Amino acid sequence: MRLFVFGPGYVGGAFARALRGRGWEIAATARDDQQAARLAAQGVAAADPADRDAMAAALTGVSAILVTAPPGADGCPALAALVPALAQASAFPDWIGYLSTTGVYGDFDGRWVFETSPLKAQSVEGARRVGAERDWRQVGRGMGLTVTTFRLPGIYGPGRSALDRLRAGEGRRIVKPGQVFSRIHVDDIVRGLLASLDRPRAGGVYNLVDDLPAPPQDVLEYAAKLLGVPVPPDLPFNELGLSPATRRFYAENKRVSNALAKAELGWRPAYPTYREGLAAILAAGG
Repeated sequence: MRLFVFGPGYVGGAFARALRGRGWEIAATARDDQQAARLAAQGVAAADPADRDAMAAALTGVSAILVTAPPGADGCPALAALVPALAQASAFPDWIGYLSTTGVYGDFDGRWVFETSPLKAQSVEGARRVGAERDWRQVGRGMGLTVTTFRLPGIYGPGRSALDRLRAGEGRRIVKPGQVFSRIHVDDIVRGLLASLDRPRAGGVYNLVDDLPAPPQDVLEYAAKLLGVPVPPDLPFNELGLSPATRRFYAENKRVSNALAKAELGWRPAYPTYREGLAAILAAGG
């Protein structure tokens, strides 16, 4: 069995490690020679996404593809690189996973959203994700490929959590009354992807989120208590000189449901709230 990862970053790397544990071969894109060398040291075959022949060779015999790269102004970069290479290699994977974002929903003023909720993206990035999801669905139907979309919220895990921000002196307890966010531990994303891989469904769309949308200041406060450090003071949202990107982030307020992934995939988050997730990271030495 062979996995190809377009964009072997934080989530892509975690998924690749999980499948390597199942005995899979791994191949992935590399932006430059340095990244290719790092991947090779991990036993991952690297391919330049701009080199169609190299991509076709890497995709030969592929069983599954994971796309993590974000779309740009011209759409999803993986589409332009993968579709011709798949055709050249005569490769038809059993499963293609596309990682999107819950940002496609936009703002729902704290109400619950589901996979069937209208997509009201408020940012350029969110709108591009909506377009990329649509393009992948069309390609899946046109080529007879099983493409599944996963909408992800804020991702945390070892090396990327409120614990790390506090240790780095970057923990800010920004308070905007009524604001909640959904989040997901990287290991639970991997569990969701594996569950979908075992139960592929063409055109499937799933929210992979934990069970407890929560205010961000609560997460930081809990992390501070775990570390035994002072809780950072409250910083009222309206009194801060926040960057435009941060303001866009706080402009979207919603609770994201994971009921469909549980019902169709049999998936359950090992870390149903940020409390279990942060405690596990700390217990593991993170």
